[in-house]
Amino acid sequence: MIVCSCNVFTDHDVRSALSVGENVPRTTGQVYHCLGCSAQCGRCARTIRRIMDEALEASGTAAASTCCRNVEAEPPDAPLPIR
Repeated sequence: MIVCSCNVFTDHDVRSALSVGENVPRTTGQVYHCLGCSAQCGRCARTIRRIMDEALEASGTAAASTCCRNVEAEPPDAPLPIR
């Protein structure tokens, strides 16, 4: 099924990005990066996360900290400044 209409990738594409051995993406941003694209409208992020959770649960795999492209991983969420 098509997961992302903006970048045109499927659930199979997401699952294949998750089956790269020890360099499994941990975030939706890393999945986009592994697929050679970036988030556009963001509507698919929840579906990608659900696919990630299902795939990792089924395989019993703990996610690694880097992406399949061996590029610096997406930085963790920084705290918002207090005003």
